[in-house]
Amino acid sequence: MKKKLTLLFIAIISISLLAACGSSETSGDGEGKTYSVATDSNFQPFEYKNPDTGEMEGFDIELIRAIADEAGFNVEFETMEFDGLLASMRTSKNDIGIAGISITEEREEFIDFSDKYYDSGLILAVPADSDIESIEDVGGLKVGARQGSTSNDYLKANTDAEVEAYPEIVTAYMDLERGRLDAVLYDLPNVKYYIKENAPDKLKTVGKVLEGQPYGIALPEGSDLVEPVNEGLAAVKENGTYAEIYKKWFGTEPPETE
Repeated sequence: MKKKLTLLFIAIISISLLAACGSSETSGDGEGKTYSVATDSNFQPFEYKNPDTGEMEGFDIELIRAIADEAGFNVEFETMEFDGLLASMRTSKNDIGIAGISITEEREEFIDFSDKYYDSGLILAVPADSDIESIEDVGGLKVGARQGSTSNDYLKANTDAEVEAYPEIVTAYMDLERGRLDAVLYDLPNVKYYIKENAPDKLKTVGKVLEGQPYGIALPEGSDLVEPVNEGLAAVKENGTYAEIYKKWFGTEPPETE
């Protein structure tokens, strides 16, 4: 009898331990998988590395974190040059890409995109005393753009400018200030942010906004994350988180079309 009770006790303990192990594996701490996010290190105000803390900050950074929270996964960031970011999506080196990436038909041939999250376009920056008035005036002049960007493609396809492509757009702005370039063509929000923060008396924007294209979150072709990312994006727009982040980084409420 004593032996049977001992065996019964052991069996009960064993079942309890198995149940406890099963509970730990299935419920965990509420955190999901961690995905690698390719991004830029200097595309203010969308993403940049804070020189004091070494942490990534910006509109895109806060947005993808909010989306991840809604979708139930975690993110870790890897910074790289913009054309390398596009290549990482093509090869699936990274799971997600966010860096003010314009949705274009050419890119959609090898990258999947989320729904749009920001409407942008290209604008021309010139010295404050420049006679350049629009993109029509840049033929034969030195114009900076960023490697792998839509601004670089636009200049080559639509102008006779001498195009200088830079790995980092900030270097192009600095060369423009130093007189090494006649103009720079790049994304409107970044151009305006740089001028406002660094060269309000030295540079200005001219002409119309060109190639109005929305930004999307990039994913490798066929990624299973497209749906959860879109659902997370819709959720942060619906619950007001998107508007809070937008106002923090741009100082205004987002347009209703966002």
